[in-house]
Amino acid sequence: MWADEAALDAAARRLDEWEWSLADRAERARDLSARTRALTGTARSADGLIEVSVDSNGSLTDLRLDERVRQHSAAHTARQILAVTRDARADLLRRLTEATTDALGADDPAARAIVETHRRRLDPDPGAPDAGR
Repeated sequence: MWADEAALDAAARRLDEWEWSLADRAERARDLSARTRALTGTARSADGLIEVSVDSNGSLTDLRLDERVRQHSAAHTARQILAVTRDARADLLRRLTEATTDALGADDPAARAIVETHRRRLDPDPGAPDAGR
């Protein structure tokens, strides 16, 4: 099948390089997965009355309300909580994007697909309040 030893050696080197490349990508993917699971997003309202944190899935994990929120209507406070939660998810998306491009590179098609998946999950319709629910 092989005409000469040089061709066989070249084919073996290509296979070794391919195997190394796959192992390297798998390791980077495992690292990225662990890093993204640990990420959170946080945001605070402009007046400092509301602070929200979300986990790597975009789920609310912490909500802090300053006592001064009592000076506002419940409806106003609710709107502010939703807005700050969207801001926290945007912060999470920024962090996820940064971690993904750091691990895989900005030009990597897999990195772009991962970021787009996070974007759709965390911000399905940026114009609709609480669109994901």
